[in-house]
Amino acid sequence: MTGPETIGLQVGLRAVGNRLLDPGSRTVQAGASRPGTLTSGHRACRGCGEALGARYVLDAAMRATDGKVLAVNATGCLEVFSTAYPESAWRLPWLHSLFGNAPAVASGVAAALKVTGRDDLRVVGQAGDGGTVDIGFGCLSGMFERNDDVLFVCYDNQAYMNTGVQRSGATPPAARTATTAALGGQPGNAFGQGKDVPAIAVAHQIPYVATATVADPRDLERKVTRAMQVRGARYLHVLVPCPLGWGAEAALTVELARLAQRSGLFPVYEAEHGVVTGVTRIRRPVPVEDYLRPQRRFAHLFGEDGRPDLVAQLQEMADRNKARYGLSEEVSS
Repeated sequence: MTGPETIGLQVGLRAVGNRLLDPGSRTVQAGASRPGTLTSGHRACRGCGEALGARYVLDAAMRATDGKVLAVNATGCLEVFSTAYPESAWRLPWLHSLFGNAPAVASGVAAALKVTGRDDLRVVGQAGDGGTVDIGFGCLSGMFERNDDVLFVCYDNQAYMNTGVQRSGATPPAARTATTAALGGQPGNAFGQGKDVPAIAVAHQIPYVATATVADPRDLERKVTRAMQVRGARYLHVLVPCPLGWGAEAALTVELARLAQRSGLFPVYEAEHGVVTGVTRIRRPVPVEDYLRPQRRFAHLFGEDGRPDLVAQLQEMADRNKARYGLSEEVSS
């Protein structure tokens, strides 16, 4: 016997938008009237997590504001594959900024709208981890300090993918990139480097901060909707696997995002005014090895000359995240 509840449990998060659910329970992506903010014709790689993330975020923002959204986009993969001159795959007002000043440009747009009395039009700034965690970090912190009315979104694929897969401040330890070779006593990216920008955003005590992945569109859309209900500075950090840079099969993009959350390496939570208000607990935990093995950027950790000691260090990182955010509490399924 199959009813709506059974169908929902069967489908879970493994079908985009839960199309088998009743229309009122579906995500934006499952509806025939979804805005289609990032439409066909772009040049993203097959399996691009960033294209998925941007579509989910901006479609949800459009729905939450009745279509009154303006986007400011930093230079990077998202800009390059979506706006090859003279074409564009965007279906909303969209501005291209420099690599490092998207938060400042978004703040300026928000200020101009305020001066002209347009409090109905909302601003979303967006960049990859290079433009957020590294090059644009000072502008982002300034946006937080001023509490500018902007939702800034980082699509985190954990390296500078557009320029050749160089290490960024969001690249995980032990990962191989073009600038962190898998050689020597500490192969890949060094441990103890980089920035935890969501935690830094929480420390700024801005109105809203959240992390999310492209593996859970329902959670991501809910957080975008919540962010658009708030005024002031807001920050959303979305994990978007990159098949090219991670050395993974294109069909594994969503599964890798799911494994990152289930291993504890990418904690999913939200915070308001400096206080964590909610976490996504891990119902079916997996060891970090399950997440690392499908990615060639971690291939040097396995095999005959592997580094189980470094895998153990990554497992310790995941376990610390679980303890810090309370991710391992058992919940009924």
